[in-house]
This record gives sequence, structure tokens and C-alpha cells, in this order.
Amino acid sequence: MTVLARLWERVSGSQPAPPAWVVAVAGLAALLIVLDTRTWRLAGRVITIAHEGGHALVSVLSGRRLEGIRLHADGSGVTYSRGRRRGPAMVACAAAGYTAPALLGAGAAALLAARHVTAMLWLALVLLAATFLAIRNVFGAIAVLATAGAVFAVSYYAPAAVQAGFGYLAAWFLLFGSLRPVAELQRGRRRGRARGSDADQLAQLTGVPGGMWVTFFAVVSLCMLGVGVWLLVPRGWYA
Repeated sequence: MTVLARLWERVSGSQPAPPAWVVAVAGLAALLIVLDTRTWRLAGRVITIAHEGGHALVSVLSGRRLEGIRLHADGSGVTYSRGRRRGPAMVACAAAGYTAPALLGAGAAALLAARHVTAMLWLALVLLAATFLAIRNVFGAIAVLATAGAVFAVSYYAPAAVQAGFGYLAAWFLLFGSLRPVAELQRGRRRGRARGSDADQLAQLTGVPGGMWVTFFAVVSLCMLGVGVWLLVPRGWYA
């Protein structure tokens, strides 16, 4: 069997479901990481990568020309694309950022529920590689490479039990972590510090108030969290 064949067998195969306590500990750890300001400063970069990656992906799919992504040390980021300044494509691009982490979390939960832990980790690597190609600053490149390096090390070298724990932690983190930026956005808008945000851009594009767009982001995140709970929590816990 060739190296590629063995790799494909490993990625496409299914892995045993972890014990229920692993799912619970991973979920609790992810929640604590999101709630604690100190850990969020570092781990929140992953949510920023997902946010800007969402903008970039929808830009490409909608026919706009993606020019690049910049990630900053303060946890912010910006995605540049070229095309019509109004219309459905621009609306979709602007709405993709805050919804991307939650949607990715739900997708990860679906793969984990199907016992495809390794496939989930390698799909994350593919998305990170695509994001890296669009990065246009040094800090952003380092942040994406560090994240990809951690995912690769676990997916290639770690035993199945460690992969499962890491995969569940990542899925929970995306689901919980998608809510904190939305809350921070609303808090910033109330204090007048979030001018030019995605919600404000969407308000200009559609005429729908920015507050309604923040509500939309929150609803998507909460719905995806509900989906994630349904997929990740063992059935016996609520049957």
C-alpha cells in the first residue's frame, strides 16, 4: 500500500466515539477558555481566522476578486476583495464573518458525530492552508501557521484518544467562541466604538438597522450551538 493510500485510509476511516466524560470535559474547557479574558486573548485568534476566512470564502464563491486577509495582534482582522460595492454578493460577504465560526463548529460537530475525527482535523488543515495563501501580513501568517501546526501535529502524530479530545475541544470552542465576538460587537456599538463594523456595513447595504444584523448573528450562533449540542452530547444524557 502506498503512502497516499495509507493516508487516505486513515483520513477517510471512522474512529471510535470517545467516552462521555471526554465530551463533557472538552465542552467545559472550551467554555472556560472563551469566558476567561486571558485565555481568550490568545485562543480568540482562531475565531478571527474563521471570521476572516468566512469573508474570503464567500468573496470567492460570489465571484468577487479576493485581494487578501490581514490579521492583527489586537485580535482584529480585515479581508479585502474587489467587485461591485452593492448587491447580494456584497451583502453575503459582509454577513459571512460573524456567522462563519458557528457554521464551522456545527460542521465539525457533524463530522465528530459520524466518528470522522481525523477527517475533521484534516479538513481544518485544508481550510487553514487556503486561508494562509490569502494572508498578506507577517503576524497573520504566523497565526495561521501556528494554528495549522498544532492541528497537523495532533492529526498525524497523536493517538486516536488524543485526536478525539482535541477534535471535540475545537468543535466546542468554535460553537461557544462564535458568541463572544457578537456580544463584544453589540457592546461596542452601544458605546459608539464599533463604527464601520460588519453590522454597520450591512445596514448601509440593505437599509436594515445594524442592531437587527447583530441579532441575526446571535441567532445563527445560538442555533448552531443548539445543533452542536444535539450532535455532540451523548444521547443517554437527555433521552
